[in-house]
Amino acid sequence: MILPVVAYGHPVLKKKAQEIGPDYPDLKQFISDFWETMYEADGVGLAAPQVNRSIRIFAIDASPFVKDHPETDGLKKMFINAEIYNEEGDEWIFNEGCLSFPGMREDISRKPLIRIRWVDEDFQPHDQMFDGIVARVIQHEYDHIEGILMVDRITSLKRVLLKRRLNDITKGNVDTSYKMLFPQPKKRKI
Repeated sequence: MILPVVAYGHPVLKKKAQEIGPDYPDLKQFISDFWETMYEADGVGLAAPQVNRSIRIFAIDASPFVKDHPETDGLKKMFINAEIYNEEGDEWIFNEGCLSFPGMREDISRKPLIRIRWVDEDFQPHDQMFDGIVARVIQHEYDHIEGILMVDRITSLKRVLLKRRLNDITKGNVDTSYKMLFPQPKKRKI
């Protein structure tokens, strides 16, 4: 089942998400719906807060970057209760998009090397280092479970310049190819 993606302005996106255990209700179905939603929206990542669940789950499939980044070939992972505990290197800028900000892309600065621990959908523990574009995709989704949004990583001047566009997203005045949930839906004309 395709889940609606929550748009900028919804309070769930600003909350730090909660850890879950293997007994989380209907977890297998949620994970299946989660992947289906991400692919339907043409995303390379998706975090649970983006589908209105304040839990520490995110998924990535970085394979759309394979042409320029061969290391992303077949890289598909589900992260549950993740914790990035090390970031290294000189920050680099990359133009990022986000399903909760349809049609918007911004230059975001991030560290190129991370170390993260998590459990997978079978609650098997993992601890791994990632770099480059893969680290970036993980960091973007990790931000979502920490209540940090793409616009929190741009300058306050840039946010002011984007205010009208951000208001349009909040109100649902955007076109998307995927189902969305807007905090202030369009008012119907009578």
